This record gives sequence, structure tokens and C-alpha cells, in this order.
Amino acid sequence: MAYDVIVLGSGPGGYPAAIRASQLGKKVAIVEKESLGGICLNWGCIPTKALLKSAQVFDYAKHAANYGIQVGEVSQDFGAVIKRSRGVADKMSKGVQFLMKKNKIEVIMGTGKLIAANKLEVTAADGTKQTLEAKNIVIATGGRARQLPSMPVDGKKIIAYREAMALPEQPRSMIVCGSGAIGSEFAYFYNSLGTKVTMVEFMPRLVPVEDEEISKELEKQFKKQGMTILTSSEVTKVDTSGNGIKATIKSASGEQVIEADILLSAVGVVANIENIGLEQLGIKTEKGKIIVDANQQTNIAGVYAIGDCTPGQALAHVASKEGINAAEHIAGLKITPMDYNNIPGCTYCTPEIASVGFTEKAAKDAGYEIKVGKFPFGKR
Repeated sequence: MAYDVIVLGSGPGGYPAAIRASQLGKKVAIVEKESLGGICLNWGCIPTKALLKSAQVFDYAKHAANYGIQVGEVSQDFGAVIKRSRGVADKMSKGVQFLMKKNKIEVIMGTGKLIAANKLEVTAADGTKQTLEAKNIVIATGGRARQLPSMPVDGKKIIAYREAMALPEQPRSMIVCGSGAIGSEFAYFYNSLGTKVTMVEFMPRLVPVEDEEISKELEKQFKKQGMTILTSSEVTKVDTSGNGIKATIKSASGEQVIEADILLSAVGVVANIENIGLEQLGIKTEKGKIIVDANQQTNIAGVYAIGDCTPGQALAHVASKEGINAAEHIAGLKITPMDYNNIPGCTYCTPEIASVGFTEKAAKDAGYEIKVGKFPFGKR
């Protein structure tokens, strides 16, 4: 069957690309191997925020007297918290299904692979194959949790973000390796619900992409909340032979072994670019990402790429804008290229962190003369 546009992947980049292309009069299909909405809606941004909301409500309830409110003894139900989060994710995924139907976008479930610049082979779950043709193909295959050899994810004792969102029971203790947005958010969530959390960060400070003073304040607040923080440290080995895990952690001061029920590996994201036909078509990649121009085009005419599989920031709103830009360029509209230094980023732990543009150090390193405004952080 022939289309104007086929989008490979239905995450926060893919489904907006499909919708925008349809709005511009194109015949569109979207190919998805698992659930509409991709990782973000099903196992990432959305269900994580639902978990964090429960943790924040629990925090407020425990400290309600500070606000002049008397609520009595408060407890949390871990299973109910997880169930609520999964319900939110399911509702959002169904919302994307509705949008596909509303915009007359054909949804094809299966794993897609480029076999030509205008052809995509889709393998369904039962192994049956079909070949789709389109004038333009948008690759929106997203990313997955990065794994380190020292911490091979087994889904039970060494887990990634996906397992962390749906554990069958709350662990008594957890090591969180990595303090980016994913690591910091899960560390806050589990610590708030009563899990003893140890954070391990390879860099000298937490949330390394943020301003140094923000990192210091977050570490201070996390320690105040009861977490153990180990910076300039790395997990070199994990023993999973016992009931829990024993992690060997190397720091400047030497090695130590920390025991916990579970270890969460939150050491970044890698692009899903394997086995989708890039090599056969000669689509250029660099450092594990698909290279695109300012219009999201690859070096092969008619093939576009957006989102986490390209070099921009791995953020949902970045993918959405890139998807819309790709669709509008396909339709012949003039687009404004993205300014990747003007992208807001947020980490939804407590305290929350938000930033946009240069950090103070990056601005100075770039040669700018700057004025710094500060306002003291205070919990209200």
C-alpha cells in the first residue's frame, strides 16, 4: 500500500509528526511495535510524573501540620501508587489511539525496517510481513536505557527505568546509579516512600548538566531527605548471587561494598538505530545517532529522522517540535530551524529543577560577559 508519509515509531516525536502531516493533507501511516505513545507515554515521562505526584502528595500529607492542617497518621500503599501510574499511562495511550483515528492515520502494529528510501518492511508479532511504500519516511524510533558491562540489567535485581515503574513490591533499599533526570526522579520517589536510597554518580556532582550551585543545593536537599550521596564514584561490580545485591563502589577514597535489595541503572539513553535498515541504505550515523540537517532530513532523499535517535537533546518536547518540522518540510512549508540552546529542561524531583540555555560556567566559557541574579532557595 502506498502513502505520502510513513512514520516509524509513535512516541512524542512520531505521533505529532503523523498528525501534522495528516493536517497538511498527506496520506499517513504510523508503524509501532508495542504501544501507541512510545516509551514516553507508556514507560517514561508520563507514568514517572504520576509516581512523583503520589510521592509529593505523601510528603505534603506527612508534613501537613506545618501548613496548619491536621490529617492524623498517614501511610502509603505502594501497589496502589503503581496501579495509578499505570492507569494514567493507559489513558494517555488510548488518547493517542483516538488522535490517530480522528486524523485518519492508519496504525500498523509491527517492527519496521527500511528496505529502500521509499519502502518499509513491517513484521507483525506473529511473524507475517508486509511491504509499505511512501514518498517520505520519518524515522522516530527513540531510545532505550543504556547498559554498562559492570551492571548488566536482569530486570529483577539490576533494573532500568522501565522495571522501576512497575516493581511488584517496594524494595527496602536501593542503589541508584546515575543522577541525571531519570536517576534523580526515581531516587526522590523511592526515598519519599520509605526506601533507603544510595545515589552513585560518576561525575563530581549531581545533575551534571545543570549549574554547579543547583547541583550543590540538590545534594544538600537529598541528604536532608535521608539519601546517601556518593559522587566521583562508580559501580565496578555487582554480585547478585544472594537475596539482594552487593555493589562494589570505587571512589577517590577507595572501594566499598554496599548491599541493597535492588540496583537501578540510570546511566543514560542510547538510540534505537539497530536493525532498521540504515546500513543498507547508506544513511549516515555518528556516535550512535542518525545525522540530519536543519530540516530533519538524512543524507538520503525522502528519509527524515527525529527525536532521541538524532543528536539533539533526548527530550519529549524536542522530539515533538522536530516531528512537526519534518512534517511541514515534507509539505513544502518553510520552517524555522530549532535553536537547541533554547530548550527548557526539567527534573521533577523535590526540589524541582528547571533550566534553559547556558549555565553560568558555559556562558563564561563561550566568552560572554554576564550578570548573575540569585534568589535564595526556601521551602514555603
